[in-house]
Amino acid sequence: METKKISQYDKMINTPVSRLILTLCVPTIISMLVTNIYNLVDTAFVGRLGTSASGAVGVVFGFMAIIQAFGFMCGQGSGSVISRMLGKRDKENASLYASTGFFLSFLCGLLIFVTGFIWLDNIVRILGSTPTIAPYAKTYIKYILIAAPFMSSSLTMNNILRYEGKAALGMIGLMTGAVVNMVLDPILMFGLNMGIAGAGLSTALSQLISWLILITMFGRGMTETKISPYILSKSNFKTAWIIMTTGLPSMLRQGLNSLATVVLNYQCAAYGDAAVAAMSIVSRIVFFAFSFALGIGQGFQPVAGFNYGAGKYLRLKKAYRFTILLSSAVIVFGSIFLITFSDMLIGLFRDDPEVIKIGTRALRLQSVAQIVMPVCMSTEMLFQCVGKRLSASIQSCLRSGAIFIPLLIIMAHTRGIAGIQEAQPLAFVLSLPVPIVYAVGFFKKLPKEDK
Repeated sequence: METKKISQYDKMINTPVSRLILTLCVPTIISMLVTNIYNLVDTAFVGRLGTSASGAVGVVFGFMAIIQAFGFMCGQGSGSVISRMLGKRDKENASLYASTGFFLSFLCGLLIFVTGFIWLDNIVRILGSTPTIAPYAKTYIKYILIAAPFMSSSLTMNNILRYEGKAALGMIGLMTGAVVNMVLDPILMFGLNMGIAGAGLSTALSQLISWLILITMFGRGMTETKISPYILSKSNFKTAWIIMTTGLPSMLRQGLNSLATVVLNYQCAAYGDAAVAAMSIVSRIVFFAFSFALGIGQGFQPVAGFNYGAGKYLRLKKAYRFTILLSSAVIVFGSIFLITFSDMLIGLFRDDPEVIKIGTRALRLQSVAQIVMPVCMSTEMLFQCVGKRLSASIQSCLRSGAIFIPLLIIMAHTRGIAGIQEAQPLAFVLSLPVPIVYAVGFFKKLPKEDK
């Protein structure tokens, strides 16, 4: 076991950074692609039930982002500390943060489950449902609430594995759940005539399966850290506080994304279910395209944490530069593809002329603007991995909704549906200057030589 630990340590601080990031990002990209393919397939299946049902998926997607926010907060918060601890060869404290992060995440999911059922009708309305969308959204969200503890803690375990440099293990858990979901969707929705309830049940079952696979990996000693109630008993409020504050940028990012989705649904509702469905589809497609670059960034995170903890500052700089260049190349290629085939892509999910018309323009605008995102993403991830919590939180807010939400409200009232289509692209561009300033300042202060 000791040999395995040293081997993993040497791999993280001695392998050339370009090859290391590529090795770590491939399983992350694959798992994200499979998950996003499921999301797109799910959207396509639900679209067969009608425009209102398709809009319900977009509404509930905002609520799922809240659950994911807690999972990412605990996973990224504990994972960032874990990678630095492993870089210092402190495995005992790394396991302490892993156990605390996992149980904290599961508890958050339980609280969401309980409060969600208590205020179910209010939540559906607050999320931006129209009267015709609400019945579908209410049916779908019940199953998501049941799965909340497993969904949240699965994301935490997956993030811990990534920060350990073992993204391939996380890929197995997430991919298995996503594949099960895609198989169950048509069976439950159409084979058993469950409709949108089948889509919700399929999601809940797939989340449980992923959770079981991931927790088994930690229990069988396949990981660098351990998760157990005994280790948790050694934890204290300070450990939980460090996890929450370090993971705050992820929480803010997911939380603001969820709030942005709700605000977007409200603004779109004035233009009917077609507008809600169109912007929901666009969000799914853009996130799918961006997931390639995001996967590269997630491959960079454990490299940044390990090497910063080990005092390998020159490798940290190389890894940051390589991440920006590679993710930018991927985004440019993806944007060209989305712009070229935008109307066809929207039509795949909802064969409604009004949905296609609204969605096509929005997709083209967002595809052009997301070219600036690799710099924002890489810099935010860098600051979170090295423990610069406040700076990472500020960048996360700007990238996720602090600019977009007020801009959306203003432009929706001044330019109507055109303003709704234009708000997100403009927010992307306006969020660029801050991370550039932060990155320049950080690397000026970083030691010029390794420890």
